[in-house]
Amino acid sequence: MKALLIIDMQRGLFKPETPRHDANGVVNRINALSDYFRQTGKPVIFIQHDGSSQNVFIPGTPEWRILSSLNQKDEDKIISKTADDSFYNSQLEAILKKEKIKELVITGCSTDFCIDATIRSALAKDYKVTIIKDCHTTGNRPHMTAEKVIEHHNWIWQNMKPTKGKTEVISFEHFLKKKATAIQTV
Repeated sequence: MKALLIIDMQRGLFKPETPRHDANGVVNRINALSDYFRQTGKPVIFIQHDGSSQNVFIPGTPEWRILSSLNQKDEDKIISKTADDSFYNSQLEAILKKEKIKELVITGCSTDFCIDATIRSALAKDYKVTIIKDCHTTGNRPHMTAEKVIEHHNWIWQNMKPTKGKTEVISFEHFLKKKATAIQTV
């Protein structure tokens, strides 16, 4: 079984003073992916950062809320996390085990922090991980543009040597074509 993870697509990370690379495009592609997952009976899991210990992203506050431009449905699961790694001290792994999910499709924000930490943790736990290379975003860094950060991490993930799991880094369009081909051959 496969699940879509949508990590930290929260209002507080998408402010005018902290622009994210191709934010509208990423949101539109994530919406299309989440629609596909729901239509095929696969779970959509939203992960929200709870930064109460740092007095930011406090549950219920405007900055903590999921972007209103993302299509969220009642059947979607919502998991709170307190660290970059979505597995750390969260309910994520328990839910994945309960649902017998072995494969994760990962999207969200921020490429170089929460996305990267979650991918590495998932691989260490032997999940098969598919990263949609144009469905995660970040902001410019002091030494590198957001576009280069994303390009660099996509390259790293494509070339990682996982244990029992497997990584695949593909574009949104390639993912959709693979799924269409799989449906036609059934």
